[in-house]
Amino acid sequence: MKRIGVVVFPGFQILDMIAVSVFELANLEGGQGEGPGQPAYEIEVISEHGGLVRSSAGVQVESKAFDDPAYDTVVVAGAMFVEPSSAGLRTFLKRALAASRRTASICTGAFVLAEAGILDGRRVTTHWVFARELQHRFPKTRVDDDRIFIVDGSVWTSAGMTACIDLCLALVEADLGADVSRAIARKLVVYHRRTGGQSQFSAMLDLQPRSDRIQTALTWAKDHLRERLSVETLAEVAHLSPRQFSRAFRDETRQSPAKAIETLRVEAARSMIETGRHSLETVAIETGFVDTERMRRAFLRAFGQPPQAVKRAARA
Repeated sequence: MKRIGVVVFPGFQILDMIAVSVFELANLEGGQGEGPGQPAYEIEVISEHGGLVRSSAGVQVESKAFDDPAYDTVVVAGAMFVEPSSAGLRTFLKRALAASRRTASICTGAFVLAEAGILDGRRVTTHWVFARELQHRFPKTRVDDDRIFIVDGSVWTSAGMTACIDLCLALVEADLGADVSRAIARKLVVYHRRTGGQSQFSAMLDLQPRSDRIQTALTWAKDHLRERLSVETLAEVAHLSPRQFSRAFRDETRQSPAKAIETLRVEAARSMIETGRHSLETVAIETGFVDTERMRRAFLRAFGQPPQAVKRAARA
C-alpha cells in the first residue's frame, strides 16, 4: 500500500483537498495494493503540529503531526496568498525528499518546496499569477508558467487551483495505469488530460468582458480561429454594428479586437506545437495565421521567442 501524505499549513487552500478524493477514488476503482484485497493508497493529511488546521476559507481539517517522512508520495497544498513557510515545514520536506519516492506541490505549494531548496535547478510550474514571482525569488528554478503540471525527476509541480486534479490523476496513472486514471476522471466529470497550458485560461480571464455580447464574440472567435475574423464578422456575432462593437470591445477589454484575436491565436498555436506533432505550416493554417512568418512575428511579440524555440523546448 502506498502512503500518501497531504501537507497542510495555516491558510492553505481548501480546494486542494480534492487531491484526497482522487486517491480515494483510485481505491474505489479497484486500485490494488501489494496484498490481496488491499487498497492501493493510504491517505494521511499531515501538518507540522497536527490537530485542526484552518484553511484560508475558515474551514478546518484534522491532521496528523509530522513523524516518519518515508511516504510514497508527499503532496504539499497551496495557498491563496504566498507567506513564508515555517522552519519545521521546510525541514520535514527536505527529509521527505530523501525518504519518499515522490514529492509534489499544488499551486503556490511550489513556493514552499522552493524555500526548502527542493526546486533548485529543476523545471517547475505554479499558478500563472505567481509564476514571475517564483522565478524572481528563486532564480535557481526554471519556471514554466504555461504548464498544467511538470515532472522533473522525483519532483512534481502543478499549476493553480483545479490543476491539482490533473496532477493527482497523473500520479495515479503512473502507479495504476491509464484505465484507472480515466475512470476517476469520469467520476469527477473532468478531462482525463487537458490539452494546452494555463495560458488558454488566463488570456480569456485577462480580457474579462463585462457584457454577454462581447463574451459571446470572443468565445465564438476562439472556436473559429482558422477563419478570417474581421471586426465585421465579430460584430455580426455580437449583434452590434462594427463601430459599436469596436468601441464596446475596447471599453470592456482595453484591447483592440485585432490584438485579442492574435492573443487567442498564439495560445492555440503554442498548444498545438507543445502537445502534437504538427508541422509549423499546419499550425499556422489551423490557427488562422495563414503562413509561418506571420505566426513567427506574433510569437516574438507574445513570448519573445519564435515557434521553433517553443517546439524544441516541448521536445526536450
